[in-house]
Amino acid sequence: MTGRSEVLFEGYTEDELLDLPREEIEAMILTGEPVVFRAGSATILGEFRVEGKRLRIELAQIEGGGEGVLISIWVLARRFAQLHQLGEIEWIVDAVHCARPNLKLRRVLKSRGFVITVLPDAGEAYYLLDMVRTGS
Repeated sequence: MTGRSEVLFEGYTEDELLDLPREEIEAMILTGEPVVFRAGSATILGEFRVEGKRLRIELAQIEGGGEGVLISIWVLARRFAQLHQLGEIEWIVDAVHCARPNLKLRRVLKSRGFVITVLPDAGEAYYLLDMVRTGS
């Protein structure tokens, strides 16, 4: 155990979400359309899709939180990618030009290797292409 409390995603634990049938996950989350959901005490606006062997995650807004919600999403995304043999996770976090910047979020993003870049469909954002080891 890591010592941190588990973050629930819309009332589901990480394991419960990963146990859902792929079709249900696609209908709820991997829609390629903006979705609003609760993770711990945070409300998040994001968009999730699978493109070939890549999981694409764009986080547009995170309200509240503070209990490690981004790290929890990170861990869940990596486990999902490994489970479904996806070799990459493309992260786009729209936190460059916030009216009230979250300095802790920016530190976490930089420590994970995110860089500020200009993307054709998202503008200026924190970006990371995370290579996932899927096993043999």
